[in-house]
Amino acid sequence: MLKIGKLKLKSNLILAPMAGITDLPFRMLCRKFGAELAFVEMINCRSISHKSRRTRQMLSTLPSDKPLGLQILGCEEKYILKSLEVLKGYKFDILDFNAACPAKKVVRRGEGAALLQDEDKFRRLLKLVVKNSWTPVSVKIRAGWDNFSVNARRIAVIAEDCGVNALFIHGRTKAQGYSGQVDYNVIREAKKAIQIPLIASGDIFSGALAAKMIKETGCDGLAVARGALGNPWIFAEIKEYLKKGKAPRSPKRKEVSEVMRGHLDTCIDFYGERNGVVLFRKFCIWYTKGMRKVRRLREKVSGARTRQEIEEIISNLDDQGPVPSNYLRNLGL
Repeated sequence: MLKIGKLKLKSNLILAPMAGITDLPFRMLCRKFGAELAFVEMINCRSISHKSRRTRQMLSTLPSDKPLGLQILGCEEKYILKSLEVLKGYKFDILDFNAACPAKKVVRRGEGAALLQDEDKFRRLLKLVVKNSWTPVSVKIRAGWDNFSVNARRIAVIAEDCGVNALFIHGRTKAQGYSGQVDYNVIREAKKAIQIPLIASGDIFSGALAAKMIKETGCDGLAVARGALGNPWIFAEIKEYLKKGKAPRSPKRKEVSEVMRGHLDTCIDFYGERNGVVLFRKFCIWYTKGMRKVRRLREKVSGARTRQEIEEIISNLDDQGPVPSNYLRNLGL
């Protein structure tokens, strides 16, 4: 069991927030495979304050979409306070403050990972969030800004002193982005320095790598991000691996296509056919990554505009035979 403030989770497997990805259809799909806690995609506090139609859609949820986390991004106190006021009208189980995003447009504004360079500002903003939140608060950080300023342990202690209920940490620096190796030692040292739960992320692409993360860091939970792209059953794989010490069989091509059809249907139900198909195309590419004889099918994906076109692509996928044994390896697993 993983406890974050008053939130009690039966599983320590979490679907991490991903911009443009962890919408309602994808969250519900991952929950079917074992992701108990899932996060809405990261939302900027300015956008929340302005109550745009797009932001309201991002905040859409269902009674079965629980427990649910929300991750906010910001560096201006007035917009953080405004966004928290708006969010009081929504029912979320945990509020996460992002101090980890490495995107250039984000750090240029002094948000995300940029806060790791200004510990006083990080402390001030985090205290503000904790003081005004109505639900448990967590914070997402990275190992540091670059290899010359790795300060995750110190940032973790500051976060705990500010009153957060959990710490999410990605084991890379901002400078690394998503390249290079995850530093398990940095995560382990941060874990030793605090009493609150620590949830680790970074390169959790398989059950074996999930087990390695736990063994190397002593973390309390796992936040799966890129490992779930085109592979929502990774949560079931991790559970089985941690229980039995071995990975389950690779999904059959028919299983992959069935998941794709269900995901497509929910995207269209949620966004409408035109927008749903456009948004699903990137998922279609991820689902077929590493499969043989799908090059032509994937070329058609970029031009697909209707449900029928995508369904034909998936049907052709059914005719290509079983998923190769190296399917998961080709996904980077």
